[in-house]
Amino acid sequence: MDNELRWHIQDIVEEIAKNYITADVFLQKKENKLPKRSEIIKILNELRSVMFPSYFGSEHVDCTTATYFVGEKMSTLYENLAEQIELALSYSEDAANLDKAKLAKEKTVEILKKMPEIQRKLLMDVQAAFDGDPAAGSKEQIIFSYPGLYAIFVYRVAHELYVRKIPLIPRIMTEYAHSKTGIDINAGAEIGEHFFIDHGTGVVVGETSVLGDNVKFYQGVTLGALSTRCGQALVDVKRHPTIEDDVTIYSGASILGGKTVVGKGSIIGGNSFITESIPQNARVSTQFQELNINTQK
Repeated sequence: MDNELRWHIQDIVEEIAKNYITADVFLQKKENKLPKRSEIIKILNELRSVMFPSYFGSEHVDCTTATYFVGEKMSTLYENLAEQIELALSYSEDAANLDKAKLAKEKTVEILKKMPEIQRKLLMDVQAAFDGDPAAGSKEQIIFSYPGLYAIFVYRVAHELYVRKIPLIPRIMTEYAHSKTGIDINAGAEIGEHFFIDHGTGVVVGETSVLGDNVKFYQGVTLGALSTRCGQALVDVKRHPTIEDDVTIYSGASILGGKTVVGKGSIIGGNSFITESIPQNARVSTQFQELNINTQK
């Protein structure tokens, strides 16, 4: 390495090191280690194998091995999840006053106790997909391959951490699902039973969205906020819409605003842009769209 290159590298090193010192997101204290993303992904994979045994992983589960299989998985999940939650609790607002190790174990038990209910809801989501998609050859095909179901699975797990105010981990989980599926469901959203996302790419469900039962989305649907220019001042403010039971929303529709309610049984047509409430059993469509094709050279 010649001297000129050494000088350049030294300048780069000093500038980056300076950023480490001046920015508050770097150089965490020893007691504030970050959760490990790779471990959180492993936890999701293990939970998925419990929710859908014999589908993911090498184990074959039948009626004679089910109890042993679940018991072994839950023991491992308890240890791994409690460790990551303890790390995450260092980033709680009142972290200095917490017994993080004890609280992490308590929260982990609470979350794992929710797994039977999550599994029940996921089976209803599978049924919703099967009932709502003529192209679904079987429920097995949905479990194996539908990105919408995977995004919903991750959301339902992450939501249990979110409601228990576990920092960092819920967003790590849902953004991992987002990266794999193109579906962005914030862990804070409240979503009912029998939920189906068909195709899925580009779907966005904001943090304060509320969805009832039997809701169906197609690709590109956005449940968003009217404006986020106020930034952190809008924390804990309802910014996203409410979708009541039995609503279908077709591709490309955007529904915005915390006061916006889509009434029960309504159908929202593709590419609709909605910022006000829709009554029950309404049919919403966008008119006067024209396709112009110019073949002149």
